[in-house]
Amino acid sequence: MKKFLQVTLLASSMLILAGCGRLGDSDLANNATTTNNKTKKYQTTSTNGGYTVLLKNGKYVTSSTSGLTSSDIDNTVDSVALERGLVSLDKNVFSTSKYVFQEGQKLSSSTISSWLMRESKSYPDGLNPKNNGKTGETTRNPVILNQILEQDFLTGSGANYKLSGISLGLALNSVDYYQKKSGGPQYSSSISRAKQEAYGKETADKIVARLRKKKGMKNIPIMISLFSKTSQDSLVGGTFFAYGVAEGNSSKITNWKSVSEKSQVLPTVNNESPVNSDDASAFNSFKSAIENYFPNLSGVVATVRYQDGKLTQENIQITTQFYGYVQIQSFARLVQSEAKKYLAKDVPIEIKISSVNDVQAVVYKNSGDDSYSSHIYGGQ
Repeated sequence: MKKFLQVTLLASSMLILAGCGRLGDSDLANNATTTNNKTKKYQTTSTNGGYTVLLKNGKYVTSSTSGLTSSDIDNTVDSVALERGLVSLDKNVFSTSKYVFQEGQKLSSSTISSWLMRESKSYPDGLNPKNNGKTGETTRNPVILNQILEQDFLTGSGANYKLSGISLGLALNSVDYYQKKSGGPQYSSSISRAKQEAYGKETADKIVARLRKKKGMKNIPIMISLFSKTSQDSLVGGTFFAYGVAEGNSSKITNWKSVSEKSQVLPTVNNESPVNSDDASAFNSFKSAIENYFPNLSGVVATVRYQDGKLTQENIQITTQFYGYVQIQSFARLVQSEAKKYLAKDVPIEIKISSVNDVQAVVYKNSGDDSYSSHIYGGQ
């Protein structure tokens, strides 16, 4: 099995956290301490409703393990859903008023790489099932664990912060893609939710036991969440289905909680029933309104996400066949007006207006906003 490391851009990470609050409205607090005649500066971003983020020497601290997966076959929408969803679940355990957030710093890329391998003589720490030597789609042991996302939570003030909690998201394959021989055709093995859950909970306890042996992790709460990845051609990201916490000194998770998340593309296809018929009807009304104004649109598609049956996010992609600045500006204003008229009032919504090659404009609102904002690329 090969290891693949994709670099996560700083801006991407900051946008994920902005989903919990507005980093654009944040305040920076400066603190400093002197060690070995060198000044080490700390800053924190105070966000609106989200986690305060700890900076070091004025810089956002990224994780060396971001994007490290067990396969080169990956769906980028899964990565966004994994990180955004984990931050949301973290709030159930790590209060935004008590803890400061930092991307994972405790697990090295070499550690994560070895854990993502199949268990074998060469990789005794591998957490994926051993290769049973079979190649049949239903007889082989599939690779289940695809990614481990770490998020750290610290407490303290001034120049003194310490690790006080850690959260791990285990991304589990629902489909494992493989080749029977190098350069051969691609095959796939489906992995049931029951198998994902059984494997995920067993693996979580193994990880907790390993973390307890690491410095500074004996007495802190360790939260582990289980995320089901989608197929490689899915338009929507995967979903979390369970999480549990090993309290300080505990070497296993004894109480798991179910998570009810669903995602869907609108308009639905193949006679699929919408998760919420009112949301689907509202989107169809919005879609019809803007298509009547600009009938030469190439497509209007939405992805919606639900937690406990409630709409939590709606992203809409509009593909156009026009490039004129005045056209785009006029259309963006129409989109703002029709979105306010038809779409949900109390959820974050992002609407991208794009040509085949470029994003032309974005219209957006946060969950508590009454009105939409917009930006025209290449213009004002």
